[in-house]
Amino acid sequence: MNITIGSDHGAVELKDEVKMVLREFDGVHVKDVGTFGRDAVDYPDIAREVCADVTSGRADRGILLCGTGVGISIAANKIDGIRAALCGDVYTAMMSRRHNDANVLVLGGRVLGFGPAGEIVRAWMRTEFEGGRHMRRIEKIMALENKEA
Repeated sequence: MNITIGSDHGAVELKDEVKMVLREFDGVHVKDVGTFGRDAVDYPDIAREVCADVTSGRADRGILLCGTGVGISIAANKIDGIRAALCGDVYTAMMSRRHNDANVLVLGGRVLGFGPAGEIVRAWMRTEFEGGRHMRRIEKIMALENKEA
């Protein structure tokens, strides 16, 4: 599985911790698009780059981080084909995959500790989409994106 990860300056430290957690998974290849320091960057640019990999198929999933996770999740969800889920707990992470087929996980670097973030990432990575009745809802979400609703 290919994962593209990126953060703004508000979550660089947490991004590095998340990358360590991803090393626990066999067959997972991680591409880090930055940022790599504390100099200010604009999170919509990071969202665009990670999501481009997801929508093009270069990445199976993406992970985005900013200070709270709010801004970068809003930016990501403006991109066609992206279902980004801002998750602050394990249950939400599991449900974002199981019911919503979230293809991008979003975390807040200033609101999550390393331990809880690691557990969220593990849950999100291990959980598969259930399909079934949830597929109908995903199709309706995509119809909203395509202005068909």
